[in-house]
Amino acid sequence: MNDTAVRVGVDIGGTFTDVVLEYGGEAFSAKVLTTPTAPEDAILDGIGQVLAKASLSAKDISVIIHGTTLATNALIERRGANTALITTQGFRDVIEMRSESRFEQYDLNLVLPKPLISRAHRHTLAERIGANGQVLKSLDPAEVEALAEQIEQRGYDSVAVGLIHSYMNPRHEELVRGILLARMPELSVSISSEVSPQMREFERFNTVCANAYVKPLMKSYLDRLVSRLNDMGANCPVFMMHSGGGIISLESASEFPVRLVESGPAGGAIFAAHIAARYGIDAALSFDMGGTTAKICLIKDQTPKTSTTFEVARTYRFKKGSGMPISIPVIEMVEIGAGGGSLAHIDSLQQIRVGPESAGSQPGPACYQQGGERPAVTDADLLLGRLDPDNFAGGSIKLSSERSASAVEQHVGTALGLDQTTAAFGISEVVDENMANATRVHAVENGEDLSGFTMIAFGGAAPLHAGRLCEKLGIERLLVPPGAGVGSAIGFLRAAFSFEATRSTYMRLSAYDPGAVQNVLKELAQEAEAFVRSCDTTSPLTYECKAYMRFVGQGWEIPVVLSEADYEASDRSAIMARFETAYRALFGRTVEGLDIEVTSWSARVSTPVPPVAQIETVSADNEAVSDVKRPIYDPIGQKFDEAAVVERTALNAGVAVAGPAVIVESETSIIVPASFEAVMQPDGCLLLGRLESNPQTEALS
Repeated sequence: MNDTAVRVGVDIGGTFTDVVLEYGGEAFSAKVLTTPTAPEDAILDGIGQVLAKASLSAKDISVIIHGTTLATNALIERRGANTALITTQGFRDVIEMRSESRFEQYDLNLVLPKPLISRAHRHTLAERIGANGQVLKSLDPAEVEALAEQIEQRGYDSVAVGLIHSYMNPRHEELVRGILLARMPELSVSISSEVSPQMREFERFNTVCANAYVKPLMKSYLDRLVSRLNDMGANCPVFMMHSGGGIISLESASEFPVRLVESGPAGGAIFAAHIAARYGIDAALSFDMGGTTAKICLIKDQTPKTSTTFEVARTYRFKKGSGMPISIPVIEMVEIGAGGGSLAHIDSLQQIRVGPESAGSQPGPACYQQGGERPAVTDADLLLGRLDPDNFAGGSIKLSSERSASAVEQHVGTALGLDQTTAAFGISEVVDENMANATRVHAVENGEDLSGFTMIAFGGAAPLHAGRLCEKLGIERLLVPPGAGVGSAIGFLRAAFSFEATRSTYMRLSAYDPGAVQNVLKELAQEAEAFVRSCDTTSPLTYECKAYMRFVGQGWEIPVVLSEADYEASDRSAIMARFETAYRALFGRTVEGLDIEVTSWSARVSTPVPPVAQIETVSADNEAVSDVKRPIYDPIGQKFDEAAVVERTALNAGVAVAGPAVIVESETSIIVPASFEAVMQPDGCLLLGRLESNPQTEALS
């Protein structure tokens, strides 16, 4: 990595916008409140702050890498463009009928989420492509012309085109797009054969609808951002982080904005993988807790797990299946409404509930003194002594304990007959248990046992809650890296330029055709390479191919990484062996006597990532001394304990801080529970390990 380059990472979250500048081996960061109506305002503010800290000007910036929740929020809040869907006759209601799966099996009054595009805005064409790509009914251009006239008259800003089996033959979709743009050159058009060329029409149609829905919004935002950056003198390349954990050009991001959904959390997973590689950790749990959500991701062999589908905007207590399925390559993680701004309330059963509703940046938690009246997790943390009201966010936001106490007592304490401390502890314990439960389920779904994992915690709120989460999950080691409060933005600066192209081409291993496999993977590699070369024209490239496979009769497939020898060999035994190994790792056994089928293929092309310097962990050789104490609530003893307050910058390698303690820095605070000890490592990471001799350790087992 070039230390003379000035590289800036920017992450827009629901509550805070994080900016990190790296130059000359040093890092400078800023954390500012997100400005929802004009997100670029917060970015410019943050960039101005880090430039001032580094004594640089905007013209010195070499590159900006950006991730944003704007696309995600537009889908959740239904703030997208006036969008139409054009589909095959007979498939108009696919996005409303969804699939046969019920996310709440025994709820007789189950209400399905509303489709992104209502029925009145869905149009059909009398055409048909078969499952093998053959044209069963030709598309009549005159019919498309007539439909284009309707689209123009109704004033749509964007159109999604999703025709049946277009992933096998995109000719009809391309013809529709051509006719629409010939009549309306300024119209935004998305076709499913480019956005998501994969089987399963519900997921594919929904994905192209989502892309079309946010495309005008994202293009407008990115154009404004570049213009404002140029005005301030930053005439540098700007790239975007995509959901698969790589970097793409602004042009690609504007054309396929659905790829930006979960771009911020993807940066966090890359950050955690980088830390895992530095310490040689093969099994890590990435824990990213910000102001609005908490994200949990499994990192195996220093690589985040990936998937080809995920859901946004889950409507039913974050249950799987209750949201919008998006069919694109993505880093696989679980995301729940558990952040510092998540609001607490009492439900009809007189139980404390926290989230998914968030106070966001406006008005924010009650303690922000910006008009918020309901208690958030940050209010509970403040009352439990975990936060310093005078030094929150580097002192840029002064917190009011009185406002927190009033909100917690009014909305939780009074209803349950609890004092403010117990009510605050209840809020904190509920949100911690929500995160622990989500983590357990995610681990089980991926066939993992968390007992041997190391947690890597980052995000503004994660270091406050990570120790308690480790206690609940039985995790023995916790790493809190430097810059944890702005971890996702740092992750952007660690990511490679990369793109993963996918396509559904069905094949059974009993009829394995190596020539056909080579052709489809070659085409996918060329497609992915074109995206990468639009960002980086000189770096060497690496290639990774996958097959998505299952036993015949199963509903879902698993990813299987292939070597070049696998798909060039005429014998199917090599690819079968890889599938059985991957299947056995997930489910413990294989299924005898069934054929195996491949439903989709993918090729990922990446630029190389700079080698990571290995770190040897050091043990404690002396104890930190602090004359500063403050009471912090102990969830095990359920009482306040006097805890040492230590500045992170005052710790050298090998210095230990035994719990209970709080280690403070400008962007967050690390709570060291009584059952843990933190030891500063040579690279600035804090390694928290369980104290075997602590009597509270036995109480946890």
